[in-house]
Amino acid sequence: MNGSSQVNEQLAALAVHLNTRREAILQIWRRAAEEDSDLNSVSTLSRAQFNDHIPEVLDAFEHKLSACHRAARLEAAEEQKEGAAGHGLHRWQQGYNQREVMREWGHLNLCLVDELESYAADHRDLEYEVMPIARRTLAQLCSEGVSESATQYARLQQTEAAGRVRDLEQALEQLREMERERAEMLREAAHDLRGNLGIVNNATALLKHEGVPERQRAHFVTILQKGVTSLHTLLNDLNNLARLEAGHERRKTEVFDAAEIIKDMCANFQSIATERRLFLKTEGPTSLQVEGDTVKVQRIIQNLLLNALKYTERGGVKVTWGEAGTDSMERWTVCVQDTGPGFQNGDVTPLARALKQATEGAQEVEEKAEEAGESVEHAEPAPTLASQSNKKPAQQFAGEGIGLSIVKRLCELLDASLELETASGEGTTFRVMFPRNYSAGK
Repeated sequence: MNGSSQVNEQLAALAVHLNTRREAILQIWRRAAEEDSDLNSVSTLSRAQFNDHIPEVLDAFEHKLSACHRAARLEAAEEQKEGAAGHGLHRWQQGYNQREVMREWGHLNLCLVDELESYAADHRDLEYEVMPIARRTLAQLCSEGVSESATQYARLQQTEAAGRVRDLEQALEQLREMERERAEMLREAAHDLRGNLGIVNNATALLKHEGVPERQRAHFVTILQKGVTSLHTLLNDLNNLARLEAGHERRKTEVFDAAEIIKDMCANFQSIATERRLFLKTEGPTSLQVEGDTVKVQRIIQNLLLNALKYTERGGVKVTWGEAGTDSMERWTVCVQDTGPGFQNGDVTPLARALKQATEGAQEVEEKAEEAGESVEHAEPAPTLASQSNKKPAQQFAGEGIGLSIVKRLCELLDASLELETASGEGTTFRVMFPRNYSAGK
């Protein structure tokens, strides 16, 4: 056997060894992440959620080690890149920030370095080229992992920005529409003044529109009030989002009754639902003691509830809450379900589309783990209600991009995951999964 064949054979044996050590490697990686005081979300994730796409990345790493031909190595590299990108997307959905994802990749790199060094110590008869090739392949794995995860976060930031641009464009269009209506009213007022008073020049603008009928005046005032309210809400949302993105918000945890807070909030929104002839139902345990930031939890639920009531035409909104997962997954959840038109028709903000993609990807990971015979601890997909609303034109969804960005940023601050469920003929459900407790040291 020549030297090259010997090296390929030993690399293939190393790949087999790594595969047999897969479960141990993943457990060591999780322990390292749990012991990192800068990683906050690990303890709230099930094993399948934490591992996510990393087993696929490790599969590609092993394929790359054992591949004898360039085409096979390129195929393994592409699989590795796709897995890393998927991992970045789902960590974003699970409430990780970019720094946390980078630290997690660092822990994985160290675990695999230790595994390679241990293997080399136990196999001193390896050809000289074997371990340098393995180390270089590992370096490429982690470099691509970090790069792809960072690229995903950059893309998602662009996605959020695109939603805000869309909202600002719609706000400007509202201003232009107000100006058109104002011009039309002035034209009508000028016409009335000419007919009644014989005034035929621009002095009508200086007469404080004395000839404007009261009906038109009231309509004009209503338009102005709506426009000012809409712009005030938009500017307030932009200010809140800017504070979150600038890191000016801090988490302040305390023990509170989540059930009591949610029921009180829904009671306060009952008048809006009644005015729109919608139902607003609540369902959950009478008491749910949790630890968290009361104000920020309220802001998350308020944003989701306002959007649900705003975009639901018929039927209504249902808010549910309760514990999630098992004892090893200390979480609680709140769902906001509506009978609106859903997002299946393409009238969806870029951020919502990314969130739905991440939710579906996370579910696929758990399904694959179950098919492989693993014991998977997870909450079932969030339920949806049948749609009772007609499809709305895209411009009627102004403000949703910013509102959803605020919710997502607040979830990151609270180490909470945000999921979106919708399908053809169904409404939309947003589900937030919060940690039940926050470790004192984090």
